[in-house]
Amino acid sequence: MTATVAGRRAGRPTPPAAPTWWADVAGTLAALSLLVVTALWTADRGVQELLAGAATGLTSLGRLTGLLSADLMLVQVVLMARVPLLERRFGQDRIARWHRLAGFTSFHLLLAHVLLTVLGYAGTARQGVLAEAWDLVVTYPGMLLATAALALLVLVVATSVRAARRRLRYESWHLLHLYAYLGVALALPHQLWTGADFLASPLARAYWWTVYLLALASVLVWRLGLPAWRTLRHRIEVAAVVPEAPGITSVWLRGRNLHRLPVRAGQFLLWRFLDGPGWSRAHPYSLSAPPHGDLMRITVKDLGDGSARVAALRPGTRVLIEGPYGRLTGQHWRGGGITMLACGVGLTPLLALLWELPYAPGQAVLAYRARTGEDLAFSAELDRLVAERGLVVHHLVGPRAARPSWLPAYAEGLADAEALRRLSPGVAGHDVFLCGPDGWVDAVRAATRAAGVPDAHVHHELFAW
Repeated sequence: MTATVAGRRAGRPTPPAAPTWWADVAGTLAALSLLVVTALWTADRGVQELLAGAATGLTSLGRLTGLLSADLMLVQVVLMARVPLLERRFGQDRIARWHRLAGFTSFHLLLAHVLLTVLGYAGTARQGVLAEAWDLVVTYPGMLLATAALALLVLVVATSVRAARRRLRYESWHLLHLYAYLGVALALPHQLWTGADFLASPLARAYWWTVYLLALASVLVWRLGLPAWRTLRHRIEVAAVVPEAPGITSVWLRGRNLHRLPVRAGQFLLWRFLDGPGWSRAHPYSLSAPPHGDLMRITVKDLGDGSARVAALRPGTRVLIEGPYGRLTGQHWRGGGITMLACGVGLTPLLALLWELPYAPGQAVLAYRARTGEDLAFSAELDRLVAERGLVVHHLVGPRAARPSWLPAYAEGLADAEALRRLSPGVAGHDVFLCGPDGWVDAVRAATRAAGVPDAHVHHELFAW
């Protein structure tokens, strides 16, 4: 299939940017939920019991930490439910950071809840801590399920620590991470049957039922319902598979009514190819060309995580999709100069943007980093952009520098910021778009700051799933 790509199709619906006040509203609601939980605990004599004595005080503090932990667990569920307005306003990388912060805070509060409650009950019953813990698990309604929930959450948190995360394949980590949903579900009966604060008043019951149902609805609608509906609506299948460079493959995809798919150049989707065992593992791949007619394109590098299968896909293979996601789009462009910096397969979302954005000749600069000349992809397409759109392209080819740098080794004598200014004069006033490995992106961001580019004008996003 020929690499025919074009600019934005007239009439294509694009998702509007979420209003800026969403940031304030979302943060306020999350903080307000914690205040409501604390107020409900206070209304149920939480403070009085806290001051009533050592054992009673420990039990009361255990109740509070358990309630705050449960509330933050539900905040996590909503954060990662892929609600479109939150996605467009904050981006997956920022949401993932908040999810991680809420997750570890919730887990530590959960451990405190278990410890304080056991100590408080043991003090009241005047028996040993281990004996009291055993009695709680085997005699109180819902406690066996709550213990199973705790074990699952320990597994999820242990595999989310960075050192463990790096040792796991993405697919294995993602599967283990899904057990968090089961953990939340198993903890609910314990709260329903024995939670004093859940049973204390109609107001408390109304609050907890509301937040649980909202979290459940967000998952059912946005993580399950919307992807299923879009998959059925567009009926996407593989049209052709095209090698671009060693280990880099483009997949052209054909579907119905793609002009109704609200995707922008620079965004990514989660793809599941129905090509046999392992089809259920989703992979985040960016569009490397904006949808045009009934076709769109992704480009994948063989990273050894299942992506090698893409090169063996056959035309006609059906595809399940989730998305689109991501904020690396033209909505951030202010209409002036553009500097794009790509490393390896990170070129793909930037290439789609270069076709979509209506920049003037000479207004856009691309610096494309690769280890060898053979690793450079889309040479013919970049030549077309140079000839037809006036794109300025710089190829930065060579082995990695010894120091942390976005430049190849042969440029080690040149400061990163100075190299950026030479490649893109006026970069301080440009919108800068980045895509590449984490360490490389960090080096580029350091260079843009040193070159005088405000952080608000530097745009990138990590695939944090």
